[in-house]
Amino acid sequence: MLDPSGAVIRFEEADDKPSIRWVNESAFAHPDEAGLIERLRQEGAVLLSLVAQVEEQIVAHILFSRMWIDSAGGSIAAVALAPLAVLPTHQRKGIGGRLIRGGLDCLRDHDEEIVIVLGHPDYYSRFGFSAEKTRGLESPFPPHAFMATELRAGALTGIRGKVRYPVAFGL
Repeated sequence: MLDPSGAVIRFEEADDKPSIRWVNESAFAHPDEAGLIERLRQEGAVLLSLVAQVEEQIVAHILFSRMWIDSAGGSIAAVALAPLAVLPTHQRKGIGGRLIRGGLDCLRDHDEEIVIVLGHPDYYSRFGFSAEKTRGLESPFPPHAFMATELRAGALTGIRGKVRYPVAFGL
């Protein structure tokens, strides 16, 4: 997939791991997210990992992992979007948005129904995420930044419960 910035969006390959680590460390200016990715891989929680590549260089990365909503009726599968990283030199070019849209499309194609993110409401609302969708969910995060989107209309209707992230998140 080619976007206007010239970035090719593709699935992560095994030899991309050092570049993915570098992108995350550079984008966040610390190693926390890169460490999270490694722990999620070790835990076997990764569902989808995409990269954006410009002229043979990986410039952005997005990861989606399995999480759950523990409700009175049992555990409901959901997906955590975290982290999303774009090299500072490639930010504000639409690459992060392409990764989000591509990831959501792929998850929808694989019958996932709920994606949850902790992030800036002004940014993630462009992709259908809303704090309103998480009203019935208990989480340790500020309500305005804790958002969800439904990949199947009505997937969160009537759902109440506590979110449970993979152990790798340390929550």
